[in-house]
Amino acid sequence: MSNVICSCTLGHYARVRQQLSKKLHNEIEEIYGPPEEEDANSTLYEIELKCCRKEFFENATGTPLEIGDMVILESDGGEDFGVVYSAGRIARKKFKLKGLDRSKEPLDKIIRLATDQDKAIRKTTLEREPEIRRLCHEKVERHNLSLKLVDIDFRFDQQKVTVFYTATHRIDFRSLVRDLASDFHARIQMVQITTREEARRANSFGACGCSLCCSSWMQKIHANPFSEKQEMFEPQHQHQSDNAHNMIGQCNRPKCCLSYNKPDKSQNRRQQRQKKEEWPPVGSKVNTPDGTAIIESIEFGKKEINLRFPETNEPKTLGLDEFKALFVKKKK
Repeated sequence: MSNVICSCTLGHYARVRQQLSKKLHNEIEEIYGPPEEEDANSTLYEIELKCCRKEFFENATGTPLEIGDMVILESDGGEDFGVVYSAGRIARKKFKLKGLDRSKEPLDKIIRLATDQDKAIRKTTLEREPEIRRLCHEKVERHNLSLKLVDIDFRFDQQKVTVFYTATHRIDFRSLVRDLASDFHARIQMVQITTREEARRANSFGACGCSLCCSSWMQKIHANPFSEKQEMFEPQHQHQSDNAHNMIGQCNRPKCCLSYNKPDKSQNRRQQRQKKEEWPPVGSKVNTPDGTAIIESIEFGKKEINLRFPETNEPKTLGLDEFKALFVKKKK
C-alpha cells in the first residue's frame, strides 16, 4: 500500500476517470433524454479532490460548470483545489445514496473557476509534497511513534497540512504536531484512517485488473461488508484454504466485491444440506490401505478431497467418487 499511483487531480488516471464520467453523463442523457429543469438548474456538484476523494459542494459562481472544470473551493476556513466530477441528476443520485441532507448539513461552496495563477500555485504545492512527506517520515522516526504514515495533503492555500496514518492503538502525537507546525508554519491535522481507506487512497488495481471498487465508484466503505451476508462464511467456504488469497483484498480485509453475490436463501440451504450429506467433515480421520490419513481440505468446485498422512506428512488428493469407493469407515 505504499505505492500511490495517482495522488493528484491532474494525473493521467484522473483524466481517464473524468473521461469516463463524461461518457456516463452522455449515455444517461441518451437513455433518459435531456435533464429536467430541476437537474439543469441544480447547484449541487461532486468534486474530486486529491487522492481520489470525492465530496459534494454548492456552486456559488452563478454559472453552470462542466465535467473536468478546475475550481477553487471553500475548505475548513481556507481554500482548496478540485475538479468537477459529476453534476445534474447523477450528482443528486450519488448525494442521495450517501444519505446526505442539504438542509441538515450545509455544503461548502465552489468559489470560482481556477485561473492560470491558481493552477501554477497548485503545481507548486504538489512539487513541495514529496519533501514534506520525507520530513514527516523523519519526524515520526525521531519521535519513535509506532504509526504508519500513509500520505500527506498540502492544501492549496498552503495553510494546512493533513497527515494520514494508520495505527493499531492510540498515539500521543502532540509533540510531533508541534514539531511539524514549527517547520512548515501551517496548521497540522493528524487523521487516523483504516486499512480500507488506505487502499482507497492508493487508487490501485485489483486482481481482476480493474481499479479498486472503493477508489472508482463505491460511495461508502463499510467496516464489515459481510455483516448482513453471513452466508459468505458458511461451511462450504471455510475450508477453501488454497483460494483464501482470492477473498482478501489489498486492505488485508475481505474483498468488498464478495458481498455483491445474493444467493437464494432456500437454494443455499438446500445446497448446504446436500454437501453436508455428500462430503466428509474436514479434520476427520480415515483408515486407508496406506495407513491413517486426515482430511485436510476439500475443493468443492473440483470435487476433490485432500488428504495428509500424519506419519509421513505426505499429501494425497482423491476425487469424490474415488473417495467413496475406497473409504467406507470413518472416525473422528
